[in-house]
Amino acid sequence: MPVPRPENPAPAPQLIERDAELDSATKALDALCATPAPRGGVLLFRGEAGIGKTALLAEIQRRARERGCAVWSARGGETVASVAFHVVRHLLQPALAGASETTTRELLGEWHSSLARALGIHPPGSDVQADPLGVRDGLDALIDTLAERHHPLVLVVDDLQWSDLETLRWLVPFAARTDAPPVLLVAAYRINEADGETATLLRELDTTVRRRGTDVLLGPLSPPGTALFARRVLGEHADDPFCREVWAVTGGNLFETVALVARAKAQELEPVERTAGELRPLMATERPEGLMERLKAKGGHTLSFAFAVAVLESDVSLKQAAKVVKISVGEAVECAQWLRDARILKGEDEHLEFVHPTIATAVNEAVPTWVRLARYGIVAEVLLEDGRGAAAASRYLMDVPPEANADLVEQMRDAHREYVAVGAPDAARLCLERALQEPPLPTVRAQVLYELGKLITLTTPATAADYLKEALDQPGLDDEQQADAVFLLSQALTHNDQAAEAGQMVAQVAEAAAPGLLRMRLQTIQFLWEGVYATEFDGPARSRRLREAAEKVEGRDTTEQALLMLRAFDATAVGEDAQTIVEIGDRALVNDSLPPGLNWTDQTWGFEVPALLGLSYAFADRLNHADALFADARRAFTEVGWSGGHLAFAYALTGYVQRRRGNLVRAEEDLRESVRLAERIGHGLPMHWDAVCMLIDTLLARGRVDEAQKAAEDFGGFHAPYPTTIVIPDAASVRGRLLLAQGRTKEAVAELEAAGEALKARGRHNTVLAPWALDLARAVAPDDPERAAALARYAREKAERFGTNTAIGEAMRCQAELAQGQTRAELLRRAVDLLGSSPCKYEHAGARIEWGIATGSPSELEKGRAIAVTCGAAELIKSADRALRELGFPHSDK
Repeated sequence: MPVPRPENPAPAPQLIERDAELDSATKALDALCATPAPRGGVLLFRGEAGIGKTALLAEIQRRARERGCAVWSARGGETVASVAFHVVRHLLQPALAGASETTTRELLGEWHSSLARALGIHPPGSDVQADPLGVRDGLDALIDTLAERHHPLVLVVDDLQWSDLETLRWLVPFAARTDAPPVLLVAAYRINEADGETATLLRELDTTVRRRGTDVLLGPLSPPGTALFARRVLGEHADDPFCREVWAVTGGNLFETVALVARAKAQELEPVERTAGELRPLMATERPEGLMERLKAKGGHTLSFAFAVAVLESDVSLKQAAKVVKISVGEAVECAQWLRDARILKGEDEHLEFVHPTIATAVNEAVPTWVRLARYGIVAEVLLEDGRGAAAASRYLMDVPPEANADLVEQMRDAHREYVAVGAPDAARLCLERALQEPPLPTVRAQVLYELGKLITLTTPATAADYLKEALDQPGLDDEQQADAVFLLSQALTHNDQAAEAGQMVAQVAEAAAPGLLRMRLQTIQFLWEGVYATEFDGPARSRRLREAAEKVEGRDTTEQALLMLRAFDATAVGEDAQTIVEIGDRALVNDSLPPGLNWTDQTWGFEVPALLGLSYAFADRLNHADALFADARRAFTEVGWSGGHLAFAYALTGYVQRRRGNLVRAEEDLRESVRLAERIGHGLPMHWDAVCMLIDTLLARGRVDEAQKAAEDFGGFHAPYPTTIVIPDAASVRGRLLLAQGRTKEAVAELEAAGEALKARGRHNTVLAPWALDLARAVAPDDPERAAALARYAREKAERFGTNTAIGEAMRCQAELAQGQTRAELLRRAVDLLGSSPCKYEHAGARIEWGIATGSPSELEKGRAIAVTCGAAELIKSADRALRELGFPHSDK
């Protein structure tokens, strides 16, 4: 339990003129330790090197511990900034080090699979690529748990300018969380020493902290402050001229002030005006340059030993540094002691570190480049011998000059695999790019290019396509790798909005392949991408070829199973018999489940193929089948930590199944979550279109037209030109429905006509997947009833061919709207019977309310209204209420 706050905690001498900063820290600690409503916060301190950031953070930690807080700290390091998750691993080490497997699983929860590898708890070996967004979400969840178990909790991170990017990419959004747990985050960084993405993230952190916490630019000591410090150390007899000279020499830099005053005391320098002239040369020996001169003068192994500590930087032991320098432990002990006496190093033999980071930088710079690079190779060997893994060694191998070293290529490939497994794709990419510079042997080069293309297919598809094309043009890939490379290349082109080129490329490769399994797999890949291409040239011919190919297979391997899944969806889009479609889909399953090799996290075929099968079941009124598949997708993606585009798509799928069921409230929740997740990885991607389209369709069903329009506007333009890949449900049809709901009939007609022409040209006639004909019939009915009737007949014909109760019932509803009297009532009665037997409650509620209106039946209106209430369909409820009032039966909610 927190202890009472000390009334007047005495600051350390180094904290002169830091009253305002310490006051902010005290207030933040008060809020953190408050009962019954503790509040977290963020304190950020910035400044030049040596300005006193570390001393300030140390004092805040001391005060926090006095209050009974759990205080965990870490710092960035100049030579380890490229080591993924280095800082966050050290930050959370107190909570995780030595914990049992049971405790660890409790702490990490559903994120255990990916997070345990990222935090170094488990080795990175895994065939599943960790999703960086999933790791960040897992870290958020872990901090939430730790905040409950270790309250009050203070997290301290120093030298953020040297943090690894993976930690920063988590820490910056965490600092911005409005729902953050009661944790106090205290951080500091040097200004003007970061560049690239690190600088961008630090600027973002500055902006965040100004809104949520305390952001302070630390300044130097003033002349009076410098004098106060000097007198506290040297005695009150230090006179004004001497103290002014201390300030003139150091410029108020705290690190230099502390070093100079300590040196003066060690030299027993009288702090008076007559000795002030000795301060400047004395300071020259205490600055890093002066320390280096003393270190060089010492000679022998001492400089090499200091360099070894500087390079290793983190968790450096005396024995480890001795291995790098290749000296005995006894010699290393002597080196370490001299460096301590010279105020260059501090710490025990098991944890050596420099007195200040600027000294470590100076040591690095004092060593000739060729010596430094030669030592890097030795450091990498030592780390590998100590079992630290290829990823830890890769940081040093990055800077070793290329010399066609086959072993280095393999080490960098191993490091890439480790980084992929922990959710650090950028670090993995750098490893493979370095391997290419070596360069690898010609036959290995194709494999490195293939691995690099595979790694970045979903993040930078254009660059991935270039790598994969080059890999396919060279020898070195076996048949399976060639097929994988073709699939990945087609996937990269499709995600780069080059679906037509993807299909053509696969077709050419498949045509050139010899008859057999490889050719069949390539042809199946071709069917996949041609099928999702929104404007293919000859859809009916492709459907015919796919039908003929599927008739020859039984589902004996993953290629055949994938082919059957694609055939099921194509038949769905075409509008073939739904029962036949279900039978085709069932043939692709093994014991009613996805077969091995075609599961949701399989990277050979991707998630698109099982998703198309699930959608086939959904449109065939087999919603239980679809629901089970899509729930399994969410579960699988969550277990491996894929909370980016994969999970976004899974939420879209589960949301759309609920939309089909008529559970509109739950559907809207899932689809809004899908949109949120999709927005985190980029705008306008295919899964983003799907999520927004499904959300707009659901909001229109709920009668929330304004919210549907807002969703379209927030998306940035839900209108043509549409993506080159298909959108589920058909985007143009949904936009036409939105325009109709807004009373923009002329625009709606044009949109729906264009949708119909495009879909009919492809041979796609499913009236549930793309309900353009039904809405177009309603739109043109007032001005052209004959055309409306023809459109309704077309929809009815295609619905009866498809054969589901939902499709036929909806077509009959449309025909009924265009009819009068007994014909209208009879069509509605039959529609109610059909839709009452379908799993789609919303459509059933609409038909029953319309039948009640047509027949003047209060009981039917009440039944329809009750169903609409369970759906959350506000507009249908209003329609039923109006009809009941007109019949003299005002509805009561009681």
